[in-house]
Amino acid sequence: MTGGEIAGLIAAIALLIFVIFVSIFLIRVTKVMKHVEKTVDSVDESLQTVTKDVDALSNEVEGLLAKSNTLLNDVNGKVATLDPVFQAMGDLGETVSDLNQSSRNLATKLTSAKTSKVGLAAQVVRSFFKKNKQ
Repeated sequence: MTGGEIAGLIAAIALLIFVIFVSIFLIRVTKVMKHVEKTVDSVDESLQTVTKDVDALSNEVEGLLAKSNTLLNDVNGKVATLDPVFQAMGDLGETVSDLNQSSRNLATKLTSAKTSKVGLAAQVVRSFFKKNKQ
């Protein structure tokens, strides 16, 4: 064998080894790609399921929001109807307070003005009741 034949044999063996390593690498890459493809398919199925569930949930939420808005409008209308009642109750409270103050003022005047006409009238009424008791 000559030097050229030996060099050709070495080159052929090196090429064979290279082809074997490339083949092994490609087989492993193919296995990985199949696994990735299965994973992507699984993710796709999951996303489709989640999308359907989200669509159904979205429809339910829209219906719930519409009902909530209707209920809130109804409550707001009823509260607006009750506002005059609370205003009247507040006015009545002020009127009762004014009446109490007027009663106190009248009682004060009756007790302090014994000699005035009002005081005299009070004395007459008291004496009338005392006579009726006896």
